[in-house]
Amino acid sequence: MLRYYRRLDAHLHAGADDGTPVRGDLSGRRIFAIWLAANLVVTTMLTGTLFVPSVSLSSALVLILAGTVVGALVLVAVGNVGTRTGLPTMALTRASFGVRGSRIPVAANIAVLMGWSWVQAMLAGVTVNYVIEQQTGYSNPALFSVLCEVIVVSLAIFGHAGIAKVEPILAVVILAIMAYLFIDMFGDGFARLNALPRDPEGLSGLGIFDIVVATAISWTVLSADINRFARSERGGAIGSGLGYVASTVAAMALGATAIAWLLANGKDAPPFDPTVIVAEFGVPLAGVVFFSVMATNSMAVYGMVTSLVNAEPGRIRFLPAALGLGVVSIAGSAWLALLDKFTSFLTAIGIVFIPVFAIIVVDFYVLRRGRYAASLAEAGSRDYWYRGGWNPVAVVVWIVGVAFSSAVTYLWVSPVGATVPTFLVSAGLYWAASVAARRRSTTEDLVAG
Repeated sequence: MLRYYRRLDAHLHAGADDGTPVRGDLSGRRIFAIWLAANLVVTTMLTGTLFVPSVSLSSALVLILAGTVVGALVLVAVGNVGTRTGLPTMALTRASFGVRGSRIPVAANIAVLMGWSWVQAMLAGVTVNYVIEQQTGYSNPALFSVLCEVIVVSLAIFGHAGIAKVEPILAVVILAIMAYLFIDMFGDGFARLNALPRDPEGLSGLGIFDIVVATAISWTVLSADINRFARSERGGAIGSGLGYVASTVAAMALGATAIAWLLANGKDAPPFDPTVIVAEFGVPLAGVVFFSVMATNSMAVYGMVTSLVNAEPGRIRFLPAALGLGVVSIAGSAWLALLDKFTSFLTAIGIVFIPVFAIIVVDFYVLRRGRYAASLAEAGSRDYWYRGGWNPVAVVVWIVGVAFSSAVTYLWVSPVGATVPTFLVSAGLYWAASVAARRRSTTEDLVAG
């Protein structure tokens, strides 16, 4: 056992899963397949169940497509920085937040991905439990959630190479089952599903659009983690963009269509409950839930391990970090009460990370014109030391962005949602404050000279 551990540890280190910059070798097609499988997931599908009958099915599908495309622009932009630098997402925050300041988004990212991992394992466990209970009478959702997470962690500890091999296979399986379900639901015609009476107390169209964009933001934490392994910027950008859009639209559309079908047939259809849909569509939909969690959750566990490793490059190795975080993720997957807080959890992700990605995009593409120094990969880089390892501009803008997002989400609800306004406000503030800080620094240097 120890010998195998050492061999796997050495293999992961050689494959740059320990945080060193990489020269990608994955084709655009492989990146597409990874992102295609990534969001063909039960959480995305169940998010789609929140939209109908607040709006018609046709309106929901249009909003899903529009929000996904807008959100994908941010995901692709951040992922492309990973392709250029060879570094994962949270390592990129050292450039704007400072070497020490980057620990703020890193800590938040680990917490967020841990929550994602728990929620997905729970949904898979609840679904597996439902199927087994129907067949045998035995029920233990917490146990099945834990067992699902054990499988996920077992996949994630093999690093990006293992994910690159498994994800395309799972994508094909999931898409085949989803196609069967769509054909079955649309058998009686689309018009009947689209003619449901609206729920006046449900989500508004802009609220739905905002949720869809926020879903892309929640996935952007993993964008550079995966896209740094792309062989070319073009392949990485096109592969991740098309893969994310295709998977998100398919998964959310499945959830929205399933709820519409249930309501049209006089069934009870509470949103965000996989057992209700599985009860109607049986084992095929249960298969979608299970395989999607295997595909997606392995990326979530990989992402949180990568974030921890890159918080201290060269000091923390991938395998022990994966095993340690894996134990926590397995233990927490039994906390089924978290399922009742999913929408609040998704909102919190947007509040915390929208300003982070606005800062990264402006810092890299506008202020630094698409180039970071090679020393960004070093834990003690002096090029990004700022003041004691902290960039006060980024930290303050992040705090303001979080406060603004919270305000327009909970206090003065924005008629256009919170995601896009928060991104634009954070981006504008960071650009203006950074330019002002540079001018002040230049003036001080001239006076001192």
